[in-house]
Amino acid sequence: MISIATLLGGYRTGYFPMAAHGKVGWYSPARRGVIPLERFKVPRRLARVLRQGRFQCSVNRSFRDVIAACASKEDTRGNWIDDEIFESYCALHQAGHAHSVEVWDEDRLVGGLYGVTLRGAFFGESMFHRVKDTSKVALCFLVDRLCDGGYQLLDLQWVTPHLRQFGAVDISRARYLTQLAESMQLDCRFDGPRSLRGGPVREPNRSGGRDSAPGSSSSGAPSARCAPSSRS
Repeated sequence: MISIATLLGGYRTGYFPMAAHGKVGWYSPARRGVIPLERFKVPRRLARVLRQGRFQCSVNRSFRDVIAACASKEDTRGNWIDDEIFESYCALHQAGHAHSVEVWDEDRLVGGLYGVTLRGAFFGESMFHRVKDTSKVALCFLVDRLCDGGYQLLDLQWVTPHLRQFGAVDISRARYLTQLAESMQLDCRFDGPRSLRGGPVREPNRSGGRDSAPGSSSSGAPSARCAPSSRS
């Protein structure tokens, strides 16, 4: 198992682990994927899904189930979450540094994501869906929470076409390390009062001020944060 100190030291210096070809390696891509939180975009069709209020979100309610679902999803490129990665991140979760977002359809876990927090940065690791759009719903909920908590950096490792629609960009390693260093100067908390509480993910809040992100995409899709409410 990878020690907690080794994992946190890697993230702090711009590296993350992945299992490949039967062993765990450490990676720091020349081009790094990030979502600038102030420019997060919600596509119009997803905004309609959010307005329907079908899904509920929670945080840290079923971490092991989320990472297990990410590890078991089909991927033609192979799955980088082996037993060592699985147990290492479960231990990191117990230590308060790895977190999950769960998406529920009534009592059924239908989507989610997990990642690592360190100071003012969230390092996204993997996501899954069992119902269409639920990984996207989880991302909206995550961004809302990060903005609420004053986070500065949302690291995606690599940019995919799926993530570009939300405003994801790739930046040079040098620029990434600068942003990472700046985020390490902050003291943010992910596990606040809402840690075990979630709520329905509603349509993006575009009322202005701190509760919305300015601008829009070239396709006219709203650029804004999702505004979840609490539930007991």
